[in-house]
Amino acid sequence: MNKLTNECIRVASRPAGIPAAENFRRTTEAVPDMQPGQILVQNQWLSIEPAMRGWLADANNYSSVPVGDVMRSLSVGTVMESSADGFSRGDQVMGWFGWQHYAVVRPSAVVQKITAGDLAPSLYLGVLGLNGITAATALDKLGQPQAGETVVVSTAAGGVGSCVGQLAKALGCRTIGLTSTPEKAQACKNEFGYDHVINYKTDDISAALKAACPDGINVYYDNTSGQISDAVLPQLAIGARVIICGTAAITSWDPAPMGPRVERILLTRRARMQGFILFDHMDTYASYVRQLEDMVRAGTLNHREHITDGLDTAMGAIQELYRSQNLGKRLVRL
Repeated sequence: MNKLTNECIRVASRPAGIPAAENFRRTTEAVPDMQPGQILVQNQWLSIEPAMRGWLADANNYSSVPVGDVMRSLSVGTVMESSADGFSRGDQVMGWFGWQHYAVVRPSAVVQKITAGDLAPSLYLGVLGLNGITAATALDKLGQPQAGETVVVSTAAGGVGSCVGQLAKALGCRTIGLTSTPEKAQACKNEFGYDHVINYKTDDISAALKAACPDGINVYYDNTSGQISDAVLPQLAIGARVIICGTAAITSWDPAPMGPRVERILLTRRARMQGFILFDHMDTYASYVRQLEDMVRAGTLNHREHITDGLDTAMGAIQELYRSQNLGKRLVRL
């Protein structure tokens, strides 16, 4: 079984800005021999994350990927061979298996076994995976929204943002989505249930927010930073909570971008701003999976998937995310 040939996507160079296809190379190599305590996984689905830009940046990052390594990625696959306790041939698993057809890993690379036979495995890379669990965990632990409050979400049609909006709405909040195209605005209203949607490319964000949020913003779930957030922050309500989950609007960190100073806003509104990375909250991951599984089964948590076929399509997929060429969770099917 371990004499299989593997197709991999490796990091070829550090990107100057947004990672593009030329920053990767495809290789053909033998699947490594298994060692005691390892499992062999055949991948079926690969995930594309906005956070991958940070993982590849030539800067201090919480999860940097070295040049030459297989690109780090969450993937869904099937166990083909196991010498590890608790894993058997045929088990379906989601974990850190990388952009490749086969992965030989230790059990620590597995985030979860997929045991729900009534739900599509690909969902565990999106609404039931990193995106959905990020949305649920950060909104719950940092946002702490209360019924009747106003929640504003940037990249509201994306894998994280679309889930945030629906979760906040289910808690009785009023939801405002910021997105980039008429098609995404339509999805935000019709599929993800936002009360109001602002197109940040065509609308005057500040004026639109003032009209939509006359009593201020109680929770801002920030996936962009940059000029979008510059327009949101002055309209925070007293006691507002700001969740920093992404910085998609910042294309380069060298030099670091400089924007409006927010200290006075945070002081006078007695607001709280905090960064969120899901890796700090893995102890509660499974509990949020169960919560979201129940919502998907009940039809109260809508989702979209943007799927391309074949390993090579992963190489340009990060760039496509930052060009807003996706609608829904970006996946590669092998």
